Amino acid sequence: MQNDEATKKHRRDFLALAATATAGLGAMLPLAGTAAAATGPTTDFTRFLDSIPGNHKQVTDWPDLNHGMGLIYTLSFLMTGPEAYGVPATDIGALLVIRHKTIPITLNDAIWSKYKLGEVFEIMDPDTGAPALRNPYYLKPGALPFAEAALQKLIDGGVKVAACNLALTFFSGMVAKAAEMDPEAVKAEWLAGVLPGITVVPSGTVACNGAVGRGCAYLFAG
Repeated sequence: MQNDEATKKHRRDFLALAATATAGLGAMLPLAGTAAAATGPTTDFTRFLDSIPGNHKQVTDWPDLNHGMGLIYTLSFLMTGPEAYGVPATDIGALLVIRHKTIPITLNDAIWSKYKLGEVFEIMDPDTGAPALRNPYYLKPGALPFAEAALQKLIDGGVKVAACNLALTFFSGMVAKAAEMDPEAVKAEWLAGVLPGITVVPSGTVACNGAVGRGCAYLFAG
């Protein structure tokens, strides 16, 4: 029992420290978007932003799991946008920014299993009710009732997905420290484990900022 309590306390301390360290990032986020011409130097990051298709575009900011609502908000925009605006589906573009405590959603099952990310981030497997040893939101939509909301299906449907490099660095470092491993080696393994179709960007906040600057409406998903 004492070991169980110690483990639970470690998880709580881990997540509390992470939240404290990144709490200030939320204040930096844009609140609304207006179309603006892209200016300045061209980089891999700006080219990624410019690849968001359509004249009607949304960036969904997803820092906390919130029952998977980042996936649902993205899906609902894709489903309802064409009829609402009277345009073809190809004129609807979406960017999903995965940052802060949702960052494990960008990683493959091997990373989830090796580093016990379900325990670390307190994400349950909907099939077992236990801490997830696989990514429950990639091939399936977690506990959500909409199969089309699975991350892989959104990517296959043309949604652009950004993974926050700051979050990858911070959380891989925290996990490495707890396991007495080399932070750089763990970070490199996590980067190699980022799922296909997901682009690692300098930070989730700059991805939201850049997307709004390119005409995306901003939506906070929790």
